[in-house]
Amino acid sequence: MFEIRKATQNDAQTAFDIRLLAIRHQCIGAYTEKQMLAWTKGSAEDGYDVLMEKHFYLGCVQGEPVATGMLDPENREIGAIFIHPDFMRRGLGKRVLRFLEDLARDLGLREVCLDATLNAADLYRRYGYVGEESAIYHSPSGLQLACVPMVKKL
Repeated sequence: MFEIRKATQNDAQTAFDIRLLAIRHQCIGAYTEKQMLAWTKGSAEDGYDVLMEKHFYLGCVQGEPVATGMLDPENREIGAIFIHPDFMRRGLGKRVLRFLEDLARDLGLREVCLDATLNAADLYRRYGYVGEESAIYHSPSGLQLACVPMVKKL
């Protein structure tokens, strides 16, 4: 059974590890090895733990975290949707995305945006997100990665 719950400060390392594994598994070919290693270096204490205080959620299978997702209502932004590689291709990413969109609606948002990784842009288009132009994502750590900014009307 898949359930989504609010993340706590104690979940930071688990969420960080899911992110690391998902990036290294799913983004091969979309980004260089050097970019992926730079993107996944460090630890949860390097700032990822601060995200747990926001609208950050974990998707769990039988109580075990296997997916992450976040909503930043101030910026109307969905992000950090990562699925552990052992649980990919089971529709869990779609369920996390829908959960975050429903949360955004409940908070009164009429649209949401996200910066899709190059390998995920087509997936988001299938779920109603619009965006074609590439841009550069500037991470808080200073890393710059190509992405596709996308928007969806709720």
